[in-house]
Order: sequence, then C-alpha cells, then structure tokens
Amino acid sequence: MTQKYLKDLHSDHSEWIQNLQFYRDEIKTFKHRLEEIITQNTKMEVTANVEHFQNQFIRQNEVIDELIHDINAEEKKLVENVQNNAVATDHRKMDVNEKLVDQMTTFVKIYSELKTEFNRFASDTL
Repeated sequence: MTQKYLKDLHSDHSEWIQNLQFYRDEIKTFKHRLEEIITQNTKMEVTANVEHFQNQFIRQNEVIDELIHDINAEEKKLVENVQNNAVATDHRKMDVNEKLVDQMTTFVKIYSELKTEFNRFASDTL
C-alpha cells in the first residue's frame, strides 16, 4: 500500500474536487450546446445522438457526485487523524486510497473521451 504525507493527500483531494467541479460546469455548457443543436436540426439521427449525449451527461454528473462523496469521506479520515494526534502532522503519512485514485483516473479518461466525441458531433452537426 502506498503512503503519502497528510498535506499531500489533502492537496490531492482539493485538486480533485476542483477538477470535478470544473467538469460539472463544463457539462452544463455541453447541455446548452445540445439545446442549440436540437433546435437547429431535428433529423432522427441527430435526435438520437442528442439523447445519447444527454444520458451520458446525466451519468457523468452522477459519477461526479459519487466521487465527491468518496473524496469527502477520505478527507474526513484525514481530519480525524489530525484531531486524534495533532503532533507532527507535517511528518505523518497515511495510506493512499488506491481504489479512489483508480476511480478518478478512470473517470478522467472516460470524461475526456466523451468530451472529444461530443465536440466532434457538435462540430459535424452545426
């Protein structure tokens, strides 16, 4: 099991939360773009793709919520660790939640692929 300093874990968690909030905002922009696409083009093929992306954006927002929840749970463990022993927190390490790291890595990969796919669709449609 990998370990990191408490401050480094906290930094990772903060960065992940910021990135996830950015992705959530970006999804809002994509949804608005979908609305523009559907009003300008009502072909069945386009409508089916719009529905596909709507569903994908809903699912990505759900995953973001789950990840934020899990990150906050890990952050709570950090706080409890410090509260239970406030001495030398700068030099103490904790186990890295490898499952959460993998989940974040997988999410970013899937989200990036979806973003590329959506941008290609949007540019081909408009």
